[in-house]
Amino acid sequence: MTTALSGCKKSTDESELSGEAQGTTYHIKLVLDGASTSLEQARREVSTTLAEIDAQMSNYREDSEISRINRQERSDWLPVSQEIAKLLVIAQTVYERSGGCYDLTVKSLFDLWGFSGRENRVPSQNEIDALLPHVGMSLLEVDAVNNRIRKKDPKLKIDLSSIAQGYSVGVVAQRLEALGIENYLVEIGGEMVVKGRKANGNDWRVAVQTPTPLTREIEKIIDVREQQGTAIMTAGTYQHFFEENGQTYSHILNPKAGRPVTHHLRSVTVMHDDPAWADAWDTALLCMGEQEAARVAEAEQLKALLVYEDDGKLTEHMSKAFVAAQ
Repeated sequence: MTTALSGCKKSTDESELSGEAQGTTYHIKLVLDGASTSLEQARREVSTTLAEIDAQMSNYREDSEISRINRQERSDWLPVSQEIAKLLVIAQTVYERSGGCYDLTVKSLFDLWGFSGRENRVPSQNEIDALLPHVGMSLLEVDAVNNRIRKKDPKLKIDLSSIAQGYSVGVVAQRLEALGIENYLVEIGGEMVVKGRKANGNDWRVAVQTPTPLTREIEKIIDVREQQGTAIMTAGTYQHFFEENGQTYSHILNPKAGRPVTHHLRSVTVMHDDPAWADAWDTALLCMGEQEAARVAEAEQLKALLVYEDDGKLTEHMSKAFVAAQ
């Protein structure tokens, strides 16, 4: 995916950059007052950074690093970049702590259901059963010291989409800070990192969308009071889905069943110091369902907002850490 900037402008409050990347859009607000960096320098840095990440982690590019890894059906050690090794270590940890609900090896199932850009369809149980033995983070060894991985099953396929966007906003934020920019909001496809304050001195305010399809209503406004920066990630069953014969199928798959989840949890928002961890955890909690997600959020001391359907109405549950952050 090439990065195409649709525009950059200087407003009375913050400078803004926007464009397309990773199959979605991005919007960045910067406070340049006192920084030696120009808006054009920031634009070039963002464009270069997103192109680098795309070349490593895109599922839609045949020449990306992760696509090359997926084509290698071997069980010996394979070299990987330090960045991918780091994300796989995070993924393995969340996989274990979520009881296996978070799993990056569901790519073959994603393809089967058509959630990876193909035509959506409901596969047969026999098709699902044929793939399940080749799915599971336990089938993947990661050696982050030597930047290599080993597939215990050569047919294992990795999908980084549930963690790569969080990682991306984090790297963009780091690159902006290296340019001397300390106050910003970086958003890619709804995933974001914010730091400092707005140009007028106020806190950044982030809107969490009501988890219903085809609407733009706001569920909650978060005033970000953590000046040192925080990631705010939201995953929802309403974001990517299809309908067939009156049944709705979400892109959030239960990796053990090989099917979309069927519980009543509609969206999960996680605030975390690290964007990659936040991105992994919002997907993991969404996979679990409202009761187990609430339990695990407390056990892991996560700042989590859960929105679920109860008797036809949307209900919020906030973890203790999330409430404290507000």
